[in-house]
Amino acid sequence: MPQPPIGRFPIPELHDLPEDIRARILAVQEKSGFIPNVFLVLAHRPDEFRAFFAYHDALMDKPGKLTKAEREMIVVATSNANQCQYCVVAHGAILRIRANDPLVADQVAINYRKADITERQKAMLDFAMKVSTSAWAVNETDFAVLKQHGLEEEEAWDIAAIAAFFGMSNRLANVTSMRPNDEFYMMGRAPLQ
Repeated sequence: MPQPPIGRFPIPELHDLPEDIRARILAVQEKSGFIPNVFLVLAHRPDEFRAFFAYHDALMDKPGKLTKAEREMIVVATSNANQCQYCVVAHGAILRIRANDPLVADQVAINYRKADITERQKAMLDFAMKVSTSAWAVNETDFAVLKQHGLEEEEAWDIAAIAAFFGMSNRLANVTSMRPNDEFYMMGRAPLQ
Protein backbone atom coordinates (compact mmCIF):
# COMPACT_ATOMS: atom_id res chain seq x y z
CA MET A 1 0.00 0.00 0.00
CA PRO A 2 1.51 3.40 -0.95
CA GLN A 3 2.35 5.84 1.83
CA PRO A 4 -0.34 8.56 2.15
CA PRO A 5 0.78 12.15 1.56
CA ILE A 6 2.09 14.03 4.61
CA GLY A 7 -0.30 16.93 4.01
CA ARG A 8 -2.80 18.32 1.56
CA PHE A 9 -0.73 21.30 0.38
CA PRO A 10 2.40 21.15 -1.79
CA ILE A 11 5.59 20.13 0.01
CA PRO A 12 8.56 22.15 -1.26
CA GLU A 13 11.84 20.50 -2.14
CA LEU A 14 14.59 21.18 0.39
CA HIS A 15 16.87 22.66 -2.26
CA ASP A 16 14.16 25.21 -3.18
CA LEU A 17 13.77 26.57 0.37
CA PRO A 18 15.37 29.76 1.70
CA GLU A 19 18.75 29.00 3.27
CA ASP A 20 17.69 29.70 6.88
CA ILE A 21 14.72 27.33 6.65
CA ARG A 22 16.72 24.63 4.89
CA ALA A 23 19.45 24.91 7.55
CA ARG A 24 16.91 24.58 10.36
CA ILE A 25 15.29 21.53 8.76
CA LEU A 26 18.65 19.86 8.14
CA ALA A 27 19.72 20.52 11.76
CA VAL A 28 16.53 18.86 13.01
CA GLN A 29 17.11 15.93 10.66
CA GLU A 30 20.67 15.52 11.91
CA LYS A 31 19.57 15.57 15.55
CA SER A 32 16.51 13.30 15.25
CA GLY A 33 17.42 11.13 12.27
CA PHE A 34 14.36 12.23 10.27
CA ILE A 35 12.48 15.39 9.29
CA PRO A 36 9.27 15.82 11.29
CA ASN A 37 6.48 16.45 8.82
CA VAL A 38 5.46 19.70 10.51
CA PHE A 39 8.65 21.29 9.18
CA LEU A 40 7.93 20.20 5.62
CA VAL A 41 4.25 21.14 5.68
CA LEU A 42 4.87 24.60 7.14
CA ALA A 43 7.78 25.26 4.76
CA HIS A 44 5.06 25.80 2.12
CA ARG A 45 4.87 29.35 3.56
CA PRO A 46 8.35 30.50 4.60
CA ASP A 47 7.35 33.68 6.49
CA GLU A 48 4.77 31.79 8.52
CA PHE A 49 7.28 28.96 9.11
CA ARG A 50 9.71 31.46 10.64
CA ALA A 51 7.04 33.09 12.82
CA PHE A 52 5.62 29.74 13.95
CA PHE A 53 8.95 28.29 15.02
CA ALA A 54 10.13 31.54 16.63
CA TYR A 55 7.07 31.52 18.91
CA HIS A 56 7.27 27.75 19.40
CA ASP A 57 10.87 28.06 20.56
CA ALA A 58 10.09 31.03 22.82
CA LEU A 59 7.41 28.97 24.58
CA MET A 60 8.91 25.50 24.64
CA ASP A 61 12.65 26.04 25.06
CA LYS A 62 12.76 28.74 27.73
CA PRO A 63 13.89 28.25 31.31
CA GLY A 64 11.32 28.53 34.06
CA LYS A 65 9.38 26.67 36.73
CA LEU A 66 7.63 24.50 34.13
CA THR A 67 9.84 21.63 33.04
CA LYS A 68 10.18 20.74 29.38
CA ALA A 69 8.18 17.56 30.12
CA GLU A 70 5.38 19.62 31.71
CA ARG A 71 5.28 21.89 28.67
CA GLU A 72 4.86 18.78 26.51
CA MET A 73 2.08 17.53 28.83
CA ILE A 74 0.16 20.72 28.08
CA VAL A 75 0.57 20.14 24.35
CA VAL A 76 -0.52 16.49 24.53
CA ALA A 77 -3.59 17.08 26.73
CA THR A 78 -4.89 20.09 24.81
CA SER A 79 -4.08 18.57 21.42
CA ASN A 80 -6.16 15.55 22.32
CA ALA A 81 -9.05 17.85 23.26
CA ASN A 82 -8.64 19.48 19.84
CA GLN A 83 -8.47 16.06 18.13
CA CYS A 84 -5.09 16.78 16.58
CA GLN A 85 -3.56 13.45 15.67
CA TYR A 86 -0.26 14.98 14.57
CA CYS A 87 0.40 16.85 17.79
CA VAL A 88 -0.74 14.06 20.11
CA VAL A 89 1.55 11.56 18.35
CA ALA A 90 4.56 13.86 17.82
CA HIS A 91 4.46 15.61 21.19
CA GLY A 92 3.53 12.37 22.91
CA ALA A 93 6.86 11.00 21.67
CA ILE A 94 8.69 14.08 22.95
CA LEU A 95 6.89 13.83 26.29
CA ARG A 96 7.88 10.17 26.70
CA ILE A 97 11.50 11.11 26.09
CA ARG A 98 11.55 14.26 28.25
CA ALA A 99 9.78 12.49 31.15
CA ASN A 100 11.75 9.26 30.64
CA ASP A 101 8.42 7.48 31.01
CA PRO A 102 6.99 5.22 28.29
CA LEU A 103 3.44 5.42 29.73
CA VAL A 104 2.87 9.07 30.58
CA ALA A 105 2.00 10.40 27.12
CA ASP A 106 -0.77 7.88 26.50
CA GLN A 107 -2.15 8.48 29.99
CA VAL A 108 -2.12 12.26 29.59
CA ALA A 109 -3.67 12.11 26.11
CA ILE A 110 -6.49 9.79 27.11
CA ASN A 111 -7.35 11.16 30.56
CA TYR A 112 -4.77 13.25 32.40
CA ARG A 113 -6.92 13.21 35.56
CA LYS A 114 -6.19 9.46 35.88
CA ALA A 115 -2.55 9.73 34.75
CA ASP A 116 0.40 8.97 37.01
CA ILE A 117 1.34 12.65 37.36
CA THR A 118 1.48 15.01 40.33
CA GLU A 119 -1.44 17.03 41.67
CA ARG A 120 0.48 20.15 40.60
CA GLN A 121 0.62 18.82 37.04
CA LYS A 122 -3.11 17.99 37.12
CA ALA A 123 -3.87 21.56 38.24
CA MET A 124 -1.63 22.85 35.44
CA LEU A 125 -3.51 20.72 32.90
CA ASP A 126 -6.92 21.72 34.30
CA PHE A 127 -5.94 25.34 33.64
CA ALA A 128 -4.55 24.53 30.19
CA MET A 129 -7.73 22.68 29.24
CA LYS A 130 -9.89 25.58 30.38
CA VAL A 131 -7.78 27.97 28.30
CA SER A 132 -8.06 25.57 25.35
CA THR A 133 -11.81 24.98 25.52
CA SER A 134 -13.30 28.02 27.29
CA ALA A 135 -10.72 30.76 27.81
CA TRP A 136 -13.52 33.29 28.21
CA ALA A 137 -14.40 31.62 31.54
CA VAL A 138 -10.91 31.82 33.12
CA ASN A 139 -11.20 33.76 36.38
CA GLU A 140 -9.41 34.56 39.64
CA THR A 141 -10.36 31.19 41.11
CA ASP A 142 -8.34 29.46 38.39
CA PHE A 143 -5.27 31.55 39.25
CA ALA A 144 -5.78 30.85 42.97
CA VAL A 145 -5.79 27.09 42.33
CA LEU A 146 -2.55 27.36 40.39
CA LYS A 147 -1.02 29.41 43.20
CA GLN A 148 -1.94 26.67 45.72
CA HIS A 149 0.29 24.38 43.67
CA GLY A 150 3.20 26.82 43.50
CA LEU A 151 2.36 28.09 40.02
CA GLU A 152 2.52 31.88 39.98
CA GLU A 153 1.41 34.49 37.41
CA GLU A 154 4.36 33.83 35.07
CA GLU A 155 3.63 30.09 34.99
CA ALA A 156 -0.06 30.83 34.35
CA TRP A 157 0.98 32.95 31.37
CA ASP A 158 3.22 30.14 30.09
CA ILE A 159 0.47 27.54 30.47
CA ALA A 160 -2.05 29.78 28.71
CA ALA A 161 0.36 30.71 25.91
CA ILE A 162 1.27 27.07 25.24
CA ALA A 163 -2.39 26.01 25.21
CA ALA A 164 -3.31 28.92 22.92
CA PHE A 165 -0.38 28.47 20.54
CA PHE A 166 -1.02 24.77 20.16
CA GLY A 167 -4.74 25.43 19.69
CA MET A 168 -3.70 27.33 16.56
CA SER A 169 -1.20 24.64 15.65
CA ASN A 170 -3.81 21.88 16.13
CA ARG A 171 -6.25 23.62 13.82
CA LEU A 172 -3.61 24.18 11.16
CA ALA A 173 -2.42 20.57 11.41
CA ASN A 174 -5.99 19.34 11.00
CA VAL A 175 -6.78 21.62 8.04
CA THR A 176 -3.53 20.69 6.27
CA SER A 177 -4.12 16.96 6.95
CA MET A 178 -0.67 16.77 8.54
CA ARG A 179 0.35 13.15 8.98
CA PRO A 180 2.55 12.13 11.91
CA ASN A 181 5.87 10.56 10.94
CA ASP A 182 5.97 6.82 11.54
CA GLU A 183 9.13 7.32 13.62
CA PHE A 184 7.19 9.13 16.36
CA TYR A 185 5.08 6.11 17.29
CA MET A 186 7.92 4.10 18.83
CA MET A 187 10.05 6.92 20.24
CA GLY A 188 10.47 6.81 24.01
CA ARG A 189 8.52 3.56 24.44
CA ALA A 190 11.36 1.97 26.43
CA PRO A 191 12.67 3.90 29.45
CA LEU A 192 16.15 5.40 29.11
CA GLN A 193 18.85 3.55 31.00
